[in-house]
Amino acid sequence: MNSPQLQRGFFLFLLAAVTVAFVWILMPFFGAVLWGVALAILFTPLYKRLLNKFGNRRRTPAALATLTIVLVIVIIPLSMIAVTLVQDVVLVTQRIRSGDLNFVNYFQQIVGALPAWVTNLLDRFGLGNLEAILEKLSAGAAQGSQMLASQALSIGQNTFDFLVSFFVMLYLLFFLLRDGADLSKMIREAVPLARPHTHYLLNKFTTVIRAVVKGNVVVAAVQGTIGGLAFWALGVQGALLWGVVMAFLSLLPAVGAALIWGPVAIYFLATGVLVKGLVLIFVGVFVIGLVDNLLRPILVGKDTQMPDYIVLISTIGGMALFGISGFVIGPVVAALFMAVWGLFMASNEEDGNAPRT
Repeated sequence: MNSPQLQRGFFLFLLAAVTVAFVWILMPFFGAVLWGVALAILFTPLYKRLLNKFGNRRRTPAALATLTIVLVIVIIPLSMIAVTLVQDVVLVTQRIRSGDLNFVNYFQQIVGALPAWVTNLLDRFGLGNLEAILEKLSAGAAQGSQMLASQALSIGQNTFDFLVSFFVMLYLLFFLLRDGADLSKMIREAVPLARPHTHYLLNKFTTVIRAVVKGNVVVAAVQGTIGGLAFWALGVQGALLWGVVMAFLSLLPAVGAALIWGPVAIYFLATGVLVKGLVLIFVGVFVIGLVDNLLRPILVGKDTQMPDYIVLISTIGGMALFGISGFVIGPVVAALFMAVWGLFMASNEEDGNAPRT
């Protein structure tokens, strides 16, 4: 009954059970853990520089200094933007409900400015029933306003949960910075893989997270800032809100920010405001688009060594499953998928080339 095979089988079952239980316990703080790990990987080079200045044995002061820098340059500015964004969301929602901001009227103005041949073309494809389209737009605008209001309200109601997750993230970030090297060594020794394979996969994991977070955040911040400033200069109401929306949508490579500035440019052109429309198209194509085409391949694709279409598909799929955190999870899973299959193919080639006995 106490054979070595039975003991090992029971031990592996126990190991899998406690691992699943531990992951299940961490699930309520999944976002906090994810972003704690991501920020630790991103700011580890800064921590190592501070550690060299403080002395290699003073890891706690170096970790505290790094944590303070993260708060000052990342978290506090994002918190200020979030507070202002909530105020803008509430204001836009009130204007939609009062009728001051009516997307149906904007659509009617665009349709009214269309030439006759375009209207006939829409009729041929069954899109000429403007009343039905306007009803759907009205219903969509109402649902959108309710969603914005509920999200703004939920932010206020879930403040306690947010604060708990926030402090969990900071607490975890401190220990990951201070003890990250020891933890990485322990993982390398515990994973039942060949040592070169373990090093390769861990390096790929850290490289992809650093590239995705740094690259996508920089691209999103630049595109959102440019788009928001362009909207503000052209007199578009809610420029900060639309700039933040463009920043979030820019996490989707190639198509993101255009989903916002494109319809606005079409509205300007259709209503006769040609200068504003052409200016917005120029900024969108040659400035915002240039940022995406230049910075993203340099900051994301170059380090991850993944094709753009893999980055796009994995980002969309990750965000569909995991929300905003999916723009990190998706490319990381895709990169590890390609890395593991690459190791598998390489090992098969080595076995095939090995001399047979």
